[in-house]
Amino acid sequence: MTAAVQVDGLVKRYGAVTAVDGLDLTIEPGAVFGLLGPNGAGKTTTMETLVGMRRPTAGTIRVFGHDPVTERAAVNRIVAVQPQQAALFAHLTVAETLLLWAALYDRPAAASDVLHAVGLVASRDVPVRRLSGGQERRLLVGTALIARPRLLVLDEPSLGLDPNARADLWAAVRDFGRGGGTVLLSTNSMDEAEALCDRVAIVAGGRVVARGTPAELVARHGRRAPAEPRGRPGLDDVFRNLTGGPLTERQNREELG
Repeated sequence: MTAAVQVDGLVKRYGAVTAVDGLDLTIEPGAVFGLLGPNGAGKTTTMETLVGMRRPTAGTIRVFGHDPVTERAAVNRIVAVQPQQAALFAHLTVAETLLLWAALYDRPAAASDVLHAVGLVASRDVPVRRLSGGQERRLLVGTALIARPRLLVLDEPSLGLDPNARADLWAAVRDFGRGGGTVLLSTNSMDEAEALCDRVAIVAGGRVVARGTPAELVARHGRRAPAEPRGRPGLDDVFRNLTGGPLTERQNREELG
């Protein structure tokens, strides 16, 4: 079976700055995959390069077998992206925005279904300029879902959402995955990663330093220092342990095999 995403030896440099440094990644079709890491670790650059928004300095990327640089049109037909921020038409209503996006695709999802999925049914006739920040982020996810993509790419999708809005968004992501879609999301919320992701990769310094299911990573790296509170370790402990300082070469070899 062709991987949904296959990244081998990805390098992305901006002048003298190396944002991604030999990153490898495999995402199977139908998976919800989380990309975790501190700010500046290379998550957003990796995602933007993966969907063809940036050209890699070195390495290869395939999205369902397609090269996002040389086969950009093919990738655009099967991938939808929800960035952290995007410009929407302030005077259009929520429903009108979704219908506008739907007109760009041959087989879009029904706007009514997307409104329900992202919890914006009650706001369907509200102009974009009057939406709260959380509502606008959910609408951005809706503009991605309406494309009925094979791969949905979400960059910190629940940032700034209240608990109710976050629950609506998580339900929409789960439904998309249950319907056979593949999801790649970056997040700084370990709760979100544990709730949604089948597998995760932790990135530091532009490289993958750990990967596996959330439970596997907690079992391997969820140790707590004696002075820390008692309780069951979670991904937040893993994150601190792996990104709080540089990994040794031995740790890296043991983790990545």
